[in-house]
Amino acid sequence: MPTESKAQMADDKENTYYQTFPDHIMGRLYLSRKYTSIWLRDNVEGQSYLFAPNSTLNHGVGATYKWATLNLAYGFDALNPNKGRGDTQYLDLQAHAYPKNFVLDFFGQFYRGYHLAEREVGAPPDERYYTDPNLRLTKIGVFWQYLFNPDKFSFRAAFLNNEWQKRSAGSFMAGFEIYGGRVLSDSLLLPETMVLNPERNFRTLRFFELGPNIGYAYTLIIKKHWFITGAASANLGFGYSQQEGHPERNTEWGINPNLFLRGFAGYNSEKWSINANYVHNRVRLIENQGFSQSVMTGNYRLNFVYRFLPGPQLKKYLEVLDFME
Repeated sequence: MPTESKAQMADDKENTYYQTFPDHIMGRLYLSRKYTSIWLRDNVEGQSYLFAPNSTLNHGVGATYKWATLNLAYGFDALNPNKGRGDTQYLDLQAHAYPKNFVLDFFGQFYRGYHLAEREVGAPPDERYYTDPNLRLTKIGVFWQYLFNPDKFSFRAAFLNNEWQKRSAGSFMAGFEIYGGRVLSDSLLLPETMVLNPERNFRTLRFFELGPNIGYAYTLIIKKHWFITGAASANLGFGYSQQEGHPERNTEWGINPNLFLRGFAGYNSEKWSINANYVHNRVRLIENQGFSQSVMTGNYRLNFVYRFLPGPQLKKYLEVLDFME
């Protein structure tokens, strides 16, 4: 019997909850969309505003080998018809890493160009949506959590698909997170036609928060191959928000609860997987001047994954990743 088959059988005996594929390449085709939205509610006037970017639905290809993942995607015009939401220029850097014992997420969002998500609200008579091409957002953040049950529960089986969860299991998680950034418009941030009191309008919103988090994740296995994975984390973030209006500037300090949700569902087997996943990070900013405020970042994706062993020639080029593991 080949050495690799013996090793794989030994791994299965040691861990009956999930199977690993340490020497396989996970090739994938996928559709994905990233976004970072801004939610504001004027508690004095009772008016809510949800600013959304016109980000693209992307078609991509990618591969994972051991700890390394490379994805390349493009938003083709056929997948993104013009619906009057304006143009958004953006660089959205989201990294979601799942080593065995912890979870690490990095956020680097740089957006310019937003529209109000609700159709016709605040829009000119001949337009479908209110758009602000000069509304800009910057958000930088790091999220870290330790998994307390990594020998039975695998995030990698649901997200990277380089493991295969065969039995239902869950894990408590705890860690730390930190966020900072700003929202800025060249004129005023809120649509002037919707604000009853112009003195309540403002131009810039800055924020910073940090604090501990705690959460729980669970994978439900149905007939060995079908899986549903959900994870929820709550955070108590200490920090400030700062509004800059006409010439005045107001800073408020406080503590806010934040939320991080993950959902995965699909089919997994020894050779291939098809699955959908969704990641949503909501950072609630400190209430300022009667405004409740949140920055919401997310990514949803549909994957088709095929696992295969690299040939001898390709294996030579991949040996450098073996040493760096």
